[in-house]
Amino acid sequence: MSSGVHAALNPGGVIGNGRYRLLAKSGADARSNAELWRARDGQLNRDVALTVLLGDLADNDAAARARRTVERAMHAASFTHPGVSRVIDVLTPGTGIRPDEGILGIVIAEWTQGTDLMDLIAEGPLPAGAATRLLEPLGAAIEGAHHAGLVLGADHPQRIRVTSDGRLRLAFPGPRPDAIARDDVKGLGAILYLLLTGRWALPGGPQGVPVAPTGPDGSVVAPNALHPYLPHDLSSVAVRSLEDTSVGGIRTSAAILQVLDQIAAEEAQTALIPAVASTRDDDDQVVWTTQRPRQDKQQKKKLWISVGVLAVATLTVIVWLSVQIVGFFSDEPSKGGGPTVVINQPGSNGQSAPPPAPAGPVQPAAIGVYDVTNQPDNPNQASRAADNNAGTFWRTDNYFQPFPTLKPGIGLMASFAEPVKLASVTITSPSKGTHVEIRSASALDAPIEETKVIGVADLSDGQTQIQLNDHEPTGHVLIWITQLTNAGGGKNQSEIREILYTRAQ
Repeated sequence: MSSGVHAALNPGGVIGNGRYRLLAKSGADARSNAELWRARDGQLNRDVALTVLLGDLADNDAAARARRTVERAMHAASFTHPGVSRVIDVLTPGTGIRPDEGILGIVIAEWTQGTDLMDLIAEGPLPAGAATRLLEPLGAAIEGAHHAGLVLGADHPQRIRVTSDGRLRLAFPGPRPDAIARDDVKGLGAILYLLLTGRWALPGGPQGVPVAPTGPDGSVVAPNALHPYLPHDLSSVAVRSLEDTSVGGIRTSAAILQVLDQIAAEEAQTALIPAVASTRDDDDQVVWTTQRPRQDKQQKKKLWISVGVLAVATLTVIVWLSVQIVGFFSDEPSKGGGPTVVINQPGSNGQSAPPPAPAGPVQPAAIGVYDVTNQPDNPNQASRAADNNAGTFWRTDNYFQPFPTLKPGIGLMASFAEPVKLASVTITSPSKGTHVEIRSASALDAPIEETKVIGVADLSDGQTQIQLNDHEPTGHVLIWITQLTNAGGGKNQSEIREILYTRAQ
């Protein structure tokens, strides 16, 4: 690239045969070797948005890619929508661009008044409701363009601006030559992820913007894993829009829009309800507000008291066990003066055989949330479902769409100290109509397809006893929910207050 080009691509520089004076650089899309500028059209005396494609005209491959981008942008000029800046004109070398400028193409679009998307999130992520309202117009534009057979190229945050009336808009059109409709959907998910977390989840993002964290399997960590106050549906849509898998991935903007519409409706219904602190100790469900949750001093005090009580109880148990062990192995007779009685059970070499486990209730050693999407619902509440206290509960997240739209199901996996054969499972729940499957599993993280169904039922309001089929003793039992209780108004949610596991004879 010549020195003249470097001089021109600065504020005050003039390009496009002297017609466009550059005012301010909005960003750069390294994937297309493009710079994004606000400029002044000297002939029409108005501001415009320029997508400037840079490169050497002698590079045939780069020239062909730039030409394809310009052609696609011009083809999209017939599409009009408030979520997309209208393409006014395109320039190519020899038709508005001098061959020696080092510019392979320029897409000229109407200027979008407002602010850059990156400036909007400079102070931190946005609340869920605000992110939803901002994103809906852009999602609608992408959906409309796809129906028209067009690709917009809305997959880079610096191409997006926020209008003065609070809408996201594709301000710098010009899809990459190899971009497909799926890339627009990914871009929509990545922009939602950016609004919710302040991190970018696709390759080729702007310099200085934090990259979205990934899990051990390489998948992007869900927004509500970073910020637990975010709605599960919105978080799930963001990550599933990024996935290329045929199972579980969201591949259309219509699916994203459906969730955005439902969350927006939910926000509208609750916008005028003041946030109040819960007076119930057992009610720690998430309440969505535009404020990030804070832990007050009273909550912290309760936490430290609980930790202290647990520590004392643990120490007491250790001391008691120590005394029992010492007494068991001691050769001294008891100090009470009575005879020492040694009872030998029948068995070889004087060793006792363990008695058969009696039928009746059996308590799991542990219980946790089982989720195939790595986005468990309220995992901190799982133990409440088996604490012998029907006043506490575990509750699923609220889903605007029923299973399996966002996930195939959700469950509670119980682990026992030793393999157990169960006769029945009794579930206490107010969530009438919830469909559950009782499944035996070989391990805590066994894939759902490797678990075995040993009982099914639809829960009633109250206690539901589920008689189980004959099965081999197992150390892990899954309560797998495949249908939540639908309370209407886009609310699909279930609650489990207590689970009673009964051992077979």
